Amino acid sequence: MKAVRFVEVGKPAEIVDLPQPKPGPGQVLVKIGGAGVCHSDLHVMDEDLGLKGPFTLGHENAGWIAGIGQGVHGWKEGDPVAVYGPWGCGHCHTCQTSAENYCENHASLGTMGGGLGSDGGMAEYMLVPSPRLLVPLGTLDPAIAAPLSDAALTPYHAIKTALPLLTPNTHVVVIGIGGLGHMAVQILGALCAATVIAGDIDDNKLAHARELGVRHTVNTRDGDAAAEAIRKITGVRGAVLALDFVGAQPTIDLCTRVVERNSRITVVGLGGGTLHYSANNPPYGCAVTIPYWGSRTELMEVIALAAAGRIHPQVEKFSLGEAVAVYQRLRDGKIKGRAVLVP
Repeated sequence: MKAVRFVEVGKPAEIVDLPQPKPGPGQVLVKIGGAGVCHSDLHVMDEDLGLKGPFTLGHENAGWIAGIGQGVHGWKEGDPVAVYGPWGCGHCHTCQTSAENYCENHASLGTMGGGLGSDGGMAEYMLVPSPRLLVPLGTLDPAIAAPLSDAALTPYHAIKTALPLLTPNTHVVVIGIGGLGHMAVQILGALCAATVIAGDIDDNKLAHARELGVRHTVNTRDGDAAAEAIRKITGVRGAVLALDFVGAQPTIDLCTRVVERNSRITVVGLGGGTLHYSANNPPYGCAVTIPYWGSRTELMEVIALAAAGRIHPQVEKFSLGEAVAVYQRLRDGKIKGRAVLVP
């Protein structure tokens, strides 16, 4: 079968032929219908994250069960499924609450999940080590639903924890309207009545935000002008939540300038920025959070939102053979929404 592989840090992904895996005891084989292309893959290829190659990329995956190992119950071949991305130990306290994204034993596992240390879904088939990592997909198209497992789950988790702040008379700033950000503005619209302000340096992405129903958009290329524009919208109260899906120094600095007291800054992006603290900067009462992915039960909730038509991933489909070119398009900021590889 064809697969897109991470080889080692500093080298581009390679497209190779591999034997089709077979499920052993307790394992499930998934025929991939779609695998999302994420900026995290670029970090895997560019930076030493402690992940040893080679392994198949792709941590946003959906498809159909194609084989079941001995001891697996409750599933049958042909069932449409999404693959839960962060793989924990499965038995610690946190994993038992379905939050394997915060597994207590993560440092000793040697893998962060399929496509992040273990073989992922950028292939015709993917071997999933346990049925606990599967979520029913219902009638959703796997090629469209694949990004739900990260591009939607990650912002959903970040937003859900902030919901008590998001009353109808508040403002939320979303910075970076890419793969995660375009889902975040939709999730906010589905979960709360707060006013959303979308920020990006790309006017095309701001136009996309307006297509998704966002009334207020701000180009953030000039930080001073962006902060002033956002402050005119929020008034003296400022934003109660700033969601940074970029994580670069200019975007983190902007977040600290647009929130006020009793607020939250949530940094999701891996852009290498640093949040600096001094007295009342960020303002008093401001919480800073760095969420990672989401829980399996939250993925079930995200899929339910999509099934109800409340959120819609914007997907550009490509073949596995186009993977290297797609990664370059991602680097160049030329993907609208999420790129998905379809075997």
